[in-house]
Amino acid sequence: MPSPNGSAASALKDRRGSVSVDVVDAKFAVDLATAQSYQENVFLFVPNIIGYTRVILAGLAMHYMRDHPKYGMLLYGISCLLDAVDGQAARALGQTSKFGAVLDMVTDRCTTSCLLCYLSSAYPEYATLFQLLITLDFSSHYMHMYSSLVTGSRSHKTVTSEVSRILWYYYNDSRTLFFFCAGNELFFVSLYLMTSELTPIGYPFPLLASYLAPFLPSKAALFVATLTWPQLMAVLTFPVCFGKNIINLVQGWKASKILVGVDLAERARAREEAELKKH
Repeated sequence: MPSPNGSAASALKDRRGSVSVDVVDAKFAVDLATAQSYQENVFLFVPNIIGYTRVILAGLAMHYMRDHPKYGMLLYGISCLLDAVDGQAARALGQTSKFGAVLDMVTDRCTTSCLLCYLSSAYPEYATLFQLLITLDFSSHYMHMYSSLVTGSRSHKTVTSEVSRILWYYYNDSRTLFFFCAGNELFFVSLYLMTSELTPIGYPFPLLASYLAPFLPSKAALFVATLTWPQLMAVLTFPVCFGKNIINLVQGWKASKILVGVDLAERARAREEAELKKH
């Protein structure tokens, strides 16, 4: 019976033998990117231009965020909505690229983090929570991306159900992906708008509060009666935001296990090679 270490080493060899990503020399890649023609310039692919536009809009949104909430959120919202367009454009035009995939992910992480940084100042009592959310978002996506690369995946969205059924549903169904990403962003946007939009919605919430008053604490009944649009949006999207961060936890944990598994396989292979050299 083969040893567990030997099996791990064999699995690594088999996996490496079927890796779909070719290794390109870094200097050769730099020279190739420098000499690329206008007809096929990856930097000028339509989905990547959409990505640059997202970065510019997000930067303008951060500029207006403190003093002009409506302008800031309009720009931020357009930047986020374009996230659903660049992937479709890439597939329709045959312009998918590794640079575009990384640009898309980095833009997502940075824009959300900038908004959370602002929320940390707007709600200082929750600053630690927002910092933890930033940390979880960055770390889980970085580890997931790296684990995808070392196992030969062409895209971080290529996840099989054998690895994680949760991540498989999340990444392989575009509607599920859009639902969680959009809901997550809407929750943070609603928290931002709550700092400036204080006008109650009015009917039917005061009436609803009067019906619920015997069953609710006085503060809860008052909250329902004076509910604003941002508060309502926050209540509706909080479960989605919570679910998205659970997915981030699963993503980080699965990526950790993949990386540890690769480490164990490589160590087993190194021991096998050392044994062969002795003989």
